[in-house]
Amino acid sequence: MIEHDVLDAGLGDADDDDFDVPEAFDSELPDDRYLDRELSWLAFNQRVLELAEDPSLPALERANFLAIFASNLDEFFMVRVAGLKRRILTGLAVPTNVGRAPQEVLADISSAAHALQLRHADAWTTLVRPELAAKGIEILSYDDLADDERTALYDYFQAQVFPVLMPLAVDPAHPFPYISGLSLNLAIRIRNARTGRQEFARLKVPPMLPRFVEVGRDGERVRYLPLEDLIAHNLDDLFPGMEILDHHAFRLTRNEDMTIEEDETENLIQALEAELLRRRFGPPIRLEVTEDMDDLTLELLLSELDITAQEVYRLPGPLDLRGLFDLSRLDRPDLRYKPHLPTTAVAFQPGDNNERADIFTAIRKADVLVHHPYESFATSVQAFLEQAAKDPHVLAIKQTLYRTSGDSPIVQALIDAAEAGKQVLALVEVKARFDEAANIVWARKLEKAGVHVVYGLVGLKTHCKLAHVIREEDGVLRSYSHVGTGNYNPKTSRIYEDFGLFTANDQVGRDLTRLFNELSGYAIEKKFKRLLVAPLHLRKGLLRLIDRERRNALAGKPARIRIKVNSMVDEQIIDALYRASQAGVPVEIWVRGICSLKPGVPGMSENITVRSILGRYLEHSRIFSFAHDGDPQVYIGSADMMHRNLDRRVEALVRVTAEQHLKELSDLFDLAMNDATSSWWLGPEGEWTRHSRSEDGKALVDLQDRTMTNVQRRRRARAVR
Repeated sequence: MIEHDVLDAGLGDADDDDFDVPEAFDSELPDDRYLDRELSWLAFNQRVLELAEDPSLPALERANFLAIFASNLDEFFMVRVAGLKRRILTGLAVPTNVGRAPQEVLADISSAAHALQLRHADAWTTLVRPELAAKGIEILSYDDLADDERTALYDYFQAQVFPVLMPLAVDPAHPFPYISGLSLNLAIRIRNARTGRQEFARLKVPPMLPRFVEVGRDGERVRYLPLEDLIAHNLDDLFPGMEILDHHAFRLTRNEDMTIEEDETENLIQALEAELLRRRFGPPIRLEVTEDMDDLTLELLLSELDITAQEVYRLPGPLDLRGLFDLSRLDRPDLRYKPHLPTTAVAFQPGDNNERADIFTAIRKADVLVHHPYESFATSVQAFLEQAAKDPHVLAIKQTLYRTSGDSPIVQALIDAAEAGKQVLALVEVKARFDEAANIVWARKLEKAGVHVVYGLVGLKTHCKLAHVIREEDGVLRSYSHVGTGNYNPKTSRIYEDFGLFTANDQVGRDLTRLFNELSGYAIEKKFKRLLVAPLHLRKGLLRLIDRERRNALAGKPARIRIKVNSMVDEQIIDALYRASQAGVPVEIWVRGICSLKPGVPGMSENITVRSILGRYLEHSRIFSFAHDGDPQVYIGSADMMHRNLDRRVEALVRVTAEQHLKELSDLFDLAMNDATSSWWLGPEGEWTRHSRSEDGKALVDLQDRTMTNVQRRRRARAVR
């Protein structure tokens, strides 16, 4: 069959004589053809900041985007900047696709990050904070308080705050204390009233207390004081008999990049637990201080923390605007996006008697494509696994778990299945960054319940999103498969945009059977029919598909490439797209975050368009679509176009074949790339320009709002039938 011939060719099983995978650096393409990946990431976070600056968005959503920006930047420093510094210090090669010296790259990062952090602070001070105040949510300074409010707050301080504070002196008997990463601290200079000697103390702002202390409430109007302000103005209680000379907030970011030599350890879990402990004491990489910090205090911090002036960020307070996440608890729906209620996918909707849908029957009828969060995770993926756990005809369940929530019904379904006597295999990726400790806990809980838990392959992260159910039907074993683009996490499924394909296709079932066997064994099988699998053959398969579009364009046949990813960095993929563009192939890239590709460069990429869309939901799905001379080859899956995804992770893409699903994906792309849709456009020099309003000032179409409308329309159409 043509389908299998094409797919096999994509996996390297066909004759290679007619196609050679090109080298990453091709003499026909200019040397400066890539954008710097780190600066591109900072440009992504700038787009997040632009949402916070947008006066058309609801006030609490703007505050939330400020918090997201801060959280994103923390991770960028803890991982990306930390990784670059570690490689420089240890003499390892520093990966860079722009041919610049590592120190130059760090200097550019520092310059861009400084500018962004100042812009972020200004957005809070001059834009979002005043708007919140106008809407009845005031974040005050201590000077704004009335006397009776100060009295009430002092009582709160004495009862709830003072008992948990731990001032740490710095003197010959007390060495400079350890400063934990991302903690908010006060640097305090005091004078001993008896000796006249000046001393220094550090006070950590307790992270377990509310960051914003409620001052008063009158209906919907509420007033808050930052916790550090409350502490700072009651320091006399902490240092009786001392004169408080000065106090300033500061915050330290540490290197939390993890490195484990898996081939040199006998027990991955033990090695990982040791590395988690070490990560707490990673070297400092960024010091944030309030702009009014005196030179004496700053010099002490620089000396004791062994940090350079370039790594200091002077900012107007308050520091650590992640605290704005706390405002999400406020019951002010008028200051948020209008709610989107996920619908149940048409195939999984209850029957005429309002009985719960039989998931297996629905999948047997036809493949089901679900689009989260527009379509419910609970009534699709979760229901699929819960029904499998209870169904007496289900013999086995196999699943990958990369990130999941602490009270996950997915984990509970696997436990229930194991306790019911089914064969259950859970491939838990314990190396999922910043979820390592939680994943270890859940892996052990699964093991205690009788689940067969494996941790993947040495040297690779298992990032693919797969669930496979084996069910006995009339004496025959049938496979039910789910391949997704996002994690099996009910909480993030409400804010992450993702696709998932349910199918009873025998070929997909055989592919997943082989893949799970290899994941729990020793090697990755390369001969799949409906899957493209990394690390061995996914890049090569995509390069073949891209090159086929190039050849079709040269032959005058229909050709087009559409790719939706979180990141576009891999040089070989980018070069292949450049060559396709040179041959006349229209290439549309929809990227959320990093993009090292330069679009619109004459003679190289004038046929390439790059757009980015950010909004209430995190665009997270990956789609790869190729016109293929009228026989579309379209894949969804877990892989971004990055070295780590293509070389150091187990990733899987599945081919989507149903005509209605191909149309749904095509329509979504049409909407995203339409000039009438609000988006950011990437220029050839790496500049992103926001297009949110038409020439006459009208708001452009919001893709996520329109998608929800389209999903609801499909449901209503089904109800009418």
